Amino acid sequence: MIKRTARYFWSVRHQFAKYFVVGFSGVFLDMGTLILFKEKFGWTPVFAVVINQIFLLTYNFFLNKYWSFRNREMPHKQLVRFLSLAGFNYVFSVIMMYIFSDHFNFDYRLVRIGTIIVMVSWNFFLYKYWVYREVEEKE
Repeated sequence: MIKRTARYFWSVRHQFAKYFVVGFSGVFLDMGTLILFKEKFGWTPVFAVVINQIFLLTYNFFLNKYWSFRNREMPHKQLVRFLSLAGFNYVFSVIMMYIFSDHFNFDYRLVRIGTIIVMVSWNFFLYKYWVYREVEEKE
């Protein structure tokens, strides 16, 4: 089982590397816009994360779809799956910001980095096997 797991991870290493690059660049954009909205515009951390997530979801969707997972299809189910996962991640991000920044007074930047780390752990597999899964042609 360990050998099979190791082979699997080796086989998806290039795809994961692209996913990681998209995610890493997304973190810089995410944190940059979050800090801009909070520090320069004076928005609350919760409102800032609500707005910056709209931009980041779009960025991540298109780069992962066309570059990381090389998926050219746009069936209705794929869009619904992406929006479902994005909606879950969006709600998770806002709730975590509300709980840890507003109620426990954690620094909003640390809260955001923490939520990103947690979401990365499930997003790769959900993107690969659920959202961007190739639709099999029926004969």
